[in-house]
Amino acid sequence: MGKDVERTEFTRADRQRFRQKVRQCLDVFAQMLAESRFDAERPMSGLEVELNLVDAAGDPAMRNDDVLAAIADPAFQTELGRFNIEINMLPRELGPAGLAAFEDSVRASLNAADRKAGASGAHIVMIGILPTLRPEHMGEHTLSANQRYKLLDEQIFAARGEDLEINITGEERLVTQADTIAPESACTSVQFHLQVAPENFAQFWNASQIVAGIQVALGANSPFLYGKQLWAESRIALFEQSTDTRSEELKAQGVRPRVWFGDGWITSIFDLFEENVRYYSALLPLCDDEDPAEVLARGETPQLSELRLHNGTIYRWNRPIYDVVDGRPHLRVENRVLPAGPTVVDVMANAALYFGLVRALVDQERPLWTQMSFSAAEENFHAAARDGIGARVYWPGIGEVPVTELVLRRLLPLAHQGLDAWGVDAADRDRLLGVVEKRCISGRNGAAWQVDTVHALEETTSVSREQALREMTRRYASHMHSNEPVHTWPGV
Repeated sequence: MGKDVERTEFTRADRQRFRQKVRQCLDVFAQMLAESRFDAERPMSGLEVELNLVDAAGDPAMRNDDVLAAIADPAFQTELGRFNIEINMLPRELGPAGLAAFEDSVRASLNAADRKAGASGAHIVMIGILPTLRPEHMGEHTLSANQRYKLLDEQIFAARGEDLEINITGEERLVTQADTIAPESACTSVQFHLQVAPENFAQFWNASQIVAGIQVALGANSPFLYGKQLWAESRIALFEQSTDTRSEELKAQGVRPRVWFGDGWITSIFDLFEENVRYYSALLPLCDDEDPAEVLARGETPQLSELRLHNGTIYRWNRPIYDVVDGRPHLRVENRVLPAGPTVVDVMANAALYFGLVRALVDQERPLWTQMSFSAAEENFHAAARDGIGARVYWPGIGEVPVTELVLRRLLPLAHQGLDAWGVDAADRDRLLGVVEKRCISGRNGAAWQVDTVHALEETTSVSREQALREMTRRYASHMHSNEPVHTWPGV
């Protein structure tokens, strides 16, 4: 969630200075775009996975400090909740072996980390929302020790001026109140990063928006929250609601939320950063001493720290990233729509579909976003989150169609083409996209397996919902470590 910060109080002058610095950063960023000062010769891809910690019963284990100390690997970092950690993989070119290398690295790192976590009485589960979470797990005590999270919590609720309501209606209904941002920690996701040249950023972002609904439908893995069966990917609704700084009155006025899909196709990455500055007040108005204009004038690369910090508190499902590595700036699309899990091979199959589809859509002679309204893409996204692999979506030239049929007949061939364009090895391409194909044919993704298993346990063993969720979580963790794709997992 960004860099560490010291606990502090913010004055009016702090906010005014931050606003000035952000606007100065935006002007410098515009100049950099005009002068093409970006690293794009060897575009890299990246992968982050957020993880849950559980105890022997399958309940959340609030021990991330102990677990991270035991793991002792800089690739693993703290996350919002004390039962969360995150793994950040080194960026790679996709090329012939990029996907396979990611897969091998994640599996090896997770296996080693889980063994070390066991010494602290915890085990790692890669899942969208931990099914055994209950309201009593969510509170100020849930937040990790990093002062950034406490400060963010304070600022969000200062902006709201009241407790937040979580209200999600799916197969069952959940209505509850929260006085901290702790419920956000329930949302554990996978983030794919794709480095792109400035002149191509808009095409890749638009393409990412189009495929977001497809990704969520096939990868849904978060059907339960607080014991209730909600959306197939309840994480979408929960994240949108748990960091909402708006009161009901501001929502009625059309004020933009901080977690959102967007409101239109873009022509430049500048559109998104300008929107950040124009419409969003600062949550963490922290300034550094850099004069970005002066740094640029010297022929060096400015960090644009305020612009990046501000961007890190606006949670687009596809987020623009400006970063500096070894003194060279670059741009990335950060694809944030998918839940974690169920297995590493499932995660990499989702990656293959994403990287392949966006490349194929960008390479098309007539861009798909010129044939489709932005609202249709957003409707696809939320329909997919509600209904998962059983969703129906809109697609240009076809109309409304079951998502599995669309993928099997039209999108998998496109993903093959896109991976070929990236130079991915044919055997890895076929193996990973084959997982997606079989998931569509079977109709079973992580959410479907979780729901079927819980219902079967309730019906065949007459256990309570709470007991069924614990048992399902234990079985899920065992299957996760087998690395057999979820469509092959046995039922009860």
